[in-house]
Amino acid sequence: MPPRNWKRFRPNSLTDALRGCKDYALEKRGLSVARIADLMGASEDSLYGWLSKGRMPAVLIPTFELACGANFVSDWLAASAGRMVIPMPKGTKVNQEELLQITSDCSAAMTQLAAFYANPASVDTQALLEQLQRHLEQVAFQHHNVGLFRTPELEFDQ
Repeated sequence: MPPRNWKRFRPNSLTDALRGCKDYALEKRGLSVARIADLMGASEDSLYGWLSKGRMPAVLIPTFELACGANFVSDWLAASAGRMVIPMPKGTKVNQEELLQITSDCSAAMTQLAAFYANPASVDTQALLEQLQRHLEQVAFQHHNVGLFRTPELEFDQ
């Protein structure tokens, strides 16, 4: 089975988000459910129960996501409330390829948006929503990144 494209993964439910975090931890970090539970300070049986039922105590969600190395649950919770989550930039310099990808994604989203308004039935609305969200996230990330230039973070010599 080929590896999943985690940058494009968008969970459809809380259960899907919890399992996505678990799968990410297994694929990218080599962590089993037992190891994730250990890192959380929970029992393996409890974690299996939360994953199967799609119910985890809210206070444990940040710990679970930190152990897994993915924030799919937080992202899904925000999206289900009609909010958009944008990762905080690290103040890194953008390369030419990233800017070209933003331009390409914008062009694809606007082409699909024009097709939607011309004939809504002919466009996959879920795919269009994902394209628009990805474009908004990319632009907002760059907006914040430029803002960091004006107020740089401290740099420590190593």
